[in-house]
Amino acid sequence: MASPQASGSDQTMLDVYLDQIKAHADAERAEQLAAYHKVERPYLGVANPVLNDLTKAWRQELDVPARVELASALWQTNIHEGRLAAAKLLTQARIRPDEAVWELLQSWVPDFDAWAVADHACMAMQKRLSADPQRLDQIEDWTKSDHMWTRRAALVATLPWTKQNHPKPDDLQRRDRILGWAAGYVPDRDWFIQKSVAWWLRDLSKHDPERVRAFLAKHGDAMKPFARKEAGKYLKD
Repeated sequence: MASPQASGSDQTMLDVYLDQIKAHADAERAEQLAAYHKVERPYLGVANPVLNDLTKAWRQELDVPARVELASALWQTNIHEGRLAAAKLLTQARIRPDEAVWELLQSWVPDFDAWAVADHACMAMQKRLSADPQRLDQIEDWTKSDHMWTRRAALVATLPWTKQNHPKPDDLQRRDRILGWAAGYVPDRDWFIQKSVAWWLRDLSKHDPERVRAFLAKHGDAMKPFARKEAGKYLKD
């Protein structure tokens, strides 16, 4: 599909879709979002359900190359809702082919600077990692990054491996591999890193409590108290 153009105008593909977001702008909500996220960038004050509806429609009308083009352009605006919409546009289990999607998602990681934007992008990554688990080899490199948000993304993007009730042997090996990354994060005192470890363990505890108990027995004393408490939130004595 060719890049959409607004009929009778010189609007670009980005203008057409960004205008749909801006039509729902709320100045008061935008101020609240800016104060909450504490990252200097434009905020429009558009609610997530609105972005969900918009991007769902866009996914239905655009083919994969056009979606990649639009997502890239929305991300580059640095507008909060633009970046959320870019991630939502690429969050789908079945995308064929998906290599360009995966490459674009990876290219965003160095830009992560706030949890909402990072988490939305990581949700899109979760789908692509589930589609091709061999991509974990690339994720492992993130665990060694000097960029905190990149290190954090390695755990947030791999949350699907916490949710399997009956994992196959290969997925159990992947689960243990990621738990090894989490163990390597325990000495890191950054709140967001500790939170990501706790999040991974907490979600895993619903499906594989024994692995979480073993992890906490070995590493729990070295975790920050809030993280240790959250990790064990759903464990029964």
